[in-house]
Amino acid sequence: MEEEIAKDKFDVLDMTNYRMEKLPVREKSKIEKFLMLIGAPLALISFVLILFVFDVPFLKNLNIDSLSKGAKENYDAIGSVKFIHINKAMLAIFVASLILWITEAIPNYLTSLILIISLVLTGVLPEQVAYAQLGHKIMWLNILSFILASMLVATGVAKRFALWFILKFGKNASSVILSFMAINIILSLFISATTAKAAILLPIMMVVAAVYGASKGTRNNFGRNLILQNLFQINMGAASFLTGSGANLLAAALIAGAIGTDIFFSQWMIAAFPVALGLMFIAWIVGMKIIFPLSKEERQPSIFGGMESLQKELESLGSLSFNEVKSVIIFVLILILWVTDRWHGVSPTAVAFVGAIIALLPRIGIVKWNDVDIPWHLLLFSAGAYTLGAGFKVTDLPSISVNAFFDSMGFGDSTPFWVLYVILTGVMVFSALFMQSKTMRTMIFIPIAIGVAIRFDYSIMSLAFPVAMLIEHVYVLPFNSKPSLLLYSTNHYSWSDTFKYGFTMQLIAWLVSILMAMTYFKWLGITPNGLF
Repeated sequence: MEEEIAKDKFDVLDMTNYRMEKLPVREKSKIEKFLMLIGAPLALISFVLILFVFDVPFLKNLNIDSLSKGAKENYDAIGSVKFIHINKAMLAIFVASLILWITEAIPNYLTSLILIISLVLTGVLPEQVAYAQLGHKIMWLNILSFILASMLVATGVAKRFALWFILKFGKNASSVILSFMAINIILSLFISATTAKAAILLPIMMVVAAVYGASKGTRNNFGRNLILQNLFQINMGAASFLTGSGANLLAAALIAGAIGTDIFFSQWMIAAFPVALGLMFIAWIVGMKIIFPLSKEERQPSIFGGMESLQKELESLGSLSFNEVKSVIIFVLILILWVTDRWHGVSPTAVAFVGAIIALLPRIGIVKWNDVDIPWHLLLFSAGAYTLGAGFKVTDLPSISVNAFFDSMGFGDSTPFWVLYVILTGVMVFSALFMQSKTMRTMIFIPIAIGVAIRFDYSIMSLAFPVAMLIEHVYVLPFNSKPSLLLYSTNHYSWSDTFKYGFTMQLIAWLVSILMAMTYFKWLGITPNGLF
């Protein structure tokens, strides 16, 4: 009997109780199940109607002068009938893919594979171009980043750093959350997968929450602040750096293709990091002082000596190993080369290539191939998005659609820059409320921003780059991103809690982006002078 009681007893300070595999799986709602059920037939019907039944007005009455130079050359080479056909096919494939991605009727990677072959079979892209997207240099950077991140996880240096930092600087409720802010920034430099960061930090967060009285179904404002602010910090850490997520890399590739020059790691960091850091401090104030203010009791540990469990966990890692030291050295060198890429000219992909090779070298290296965790399903999903981008470039569909939309709305060519900026950044931020995939939002809104900039003769960077820096605002509802879903499973907050806090921060982020366009971005030369 005593053995059964001991077996059922839950130790809130035991980090092994908070592994991902032990968290409850969230049941899909009736609406989500309904969307999954209708997703496939709806996508198929949409595809057939757009390609074979409907006349698309803005394609039927195509203004040739509005096409880009490359699209005009393609138009002249294949003729008007075929050009309109491939644009209709592109639109049909895009809409069908969008429906499948949103409804999750089939896995996202499978949608990407269907998308790729559909672009080939409908004649939008030749096979060489469609299949080659898996070998895009940004895809390689994604793969190499996962290899380097696996090195940190396999050696335990990421976990060791997080535990050490919390124990060193997390002396009270406020400093604990500020400590996690610093940890998220450091990890974001090296780990491009936001879900991986959430998984590394989750057990530590759960133990700290328990120490401050939030555990095993008991909610308090400390737990709400800790988990929701970490979710925000994970995403803002990713927003700070070019390598912070695959969606950032995709956005940079799309913009670079449009302007003809690369987006540098240092260029992205200088523009995005100060803004993201400022938003993290604002989120800390909003959470701790306004939305979830802490009572006097919640500011002090309720399980005295509870932090000792973290100290024991740190001690269980043993002394710093030689492999951990090597992994830190490799990452510091990679970071230095990434930050200075504008001056030495070596691309982040080439730098990551060298780092990954060193990490995998026999005897000299740190990890073996079997230790590397590469989520190929996510890479296949990204490959589909890149192929979609190649299709957009060939057909010029984003620019054609943008021109048709603004013509129908009566926007003249003299539309003020600030009107366009406010609309595009607002749509990008708040689209995260109902779209799960950052890659999908990037694939939709970055080409639109590029098309708007071209249409109104503004710099592509002035509109597309600020829109790209808003990709990571995916923290309002549990289905908005994988880290959101993972952290919602901790049962430390409700839907209303996350919506109240997340929507407030989305609104603040939008207003901050507008303010930056008038000041900091203008100083950096991103937004033009005299247009605000």
